[in-house]
Amino acid sequence: MSKSDKSNTQTEKKAEAPLKAVALKYEPEKNNAPCVVASGTGSIAQKILQVALENGIAIYHDDSAATLLSKLDQGQEIPPELYQVVVNIYLYLLDLAEQRK
Repeated sequence: MSKSDKSNTQTEKKAEAPLKAVALKYEPEKNNAPCVVASGTGSIAQKILQVALENGIAIYHDDSAATLLSKLDQGQEIPPELYQVVVNIYLYLLDLAEQRK
């Protein structure tokens, strides 16, 4: 297999990767960090995104973040090693909210 064949195969595998979605919620009076409230792949991920859209919840698209966060259990607080990932999400959402004003 040539280098370009390997590259094409890797690209095809990435294109076939199922959709992943993770929903977070932060309640400072209850939790020390945001918690995973929903997580899934494929049709479950599509349903999570649909519910978010129907409720006016902004969506952040990042496959790497979704992959990392989807490894957590529902109800689990974000561990300190993933704080930067969540900070990046919140900064994006704050910027998006500011643009919509």
